Amino acid sequence: MSKERLDLLREALPYIRRFKGKTFVVKLSGKVTEEPENMASLAEELALLHQVGIRVCVVHGGGKQLTELAALMGVEQTIINGRRVTDDATLDMAKMIFAGKINTDILAALRRRGVHAVGLSGVDGNTVVAVRRPPRDVLNRETGERGLVDFGHVGDVVEIDDRLLCVLLDHEYMPVVSPLGADDEGRVFNINADTIAAEIAVRLEAEKLVILSDVDGIYLRPGEQATKISRLTAAEVEALIRDGVATGGMIPKLQNITELLRRGVRSAHIIQGSVRNALLAEVFTDEGTGTMIIA
Repeated sequence: MSKERLDLLREALPYIRRFKGKTFVVKLSGKVTEEPENMASLAEELALLHQVGIRVCVVHGGGKQLTELAALMGVEQTIINGRRVTDDATLDMAKMIFAGKINTDILAALRRRGVHAVGLSGVDGNTVVAVRRPPRDVLNRETGERGLVDFGHVGDVVEIDDRLLCVLLDHEYMPVVSPLGADDEGRVFNINADTIAAEIAVRLEAEKLVILSDVDGIYLRPGEQATKISRLTAAEVEALIRDGVATGGMIPKLQNITELLRRGVRSAHIIQGSVRNALLAEVFTDEGTGTMIIA
């Protein structure tokens, strides 16, 4: 075994000690899960976290796969400012893709690594209690027109009932949650997976929320490697927004994360989901790979 590898193990040891028994919420985007090789590699990393005694709850999206299925079925999709309008046909496809295919594929990859994982949607055990999003006054960035938009069967999270998740985590299962929720009438909604992951992290008083996305962190100027931020405090984030350094789509992302930290999550991480070992490097090394924001 090479000296570098042994040094890496030594570096990981204090982190393994510190995080044993703590809860991590890991959010996987649809892009991250669709490539089988990438999913297999990620499952290995999640299995390792699980093996060293970290309580891991996975939340996944699947917008890309939903769009592909819609094209296959000839169901036209309306997406306004990155948000999907969910009509009846799209909701049916969301149920198939989210609670069916993607969820099962993730479970199968984890099963191969010996993890006892349990797939559920936010409808199971009333985990994600939601209400239908009311029509909103939206400025369409593409057309420049402003008007009321009814997003259809899209839900906003009212609360997270964490009893089922806690039962699973307490018995060393790994919950894998798909982004659906329901109201008291049993109406099912398509819900943003980032929002579900954030709300679950707050409810479980998570040590970390790790978002695996298609970017490797937060950049002050998109695409300029030199402007990537490795570590920030919530106060520094607020200063970036106040001083006009953070701009455009970066602002709501940063605001959502600082809000989470205010509500009790200890740290939030944005890392690239398609890079091998990115999750392990972020959790178990001093350097990390993405952007870490701490309270």
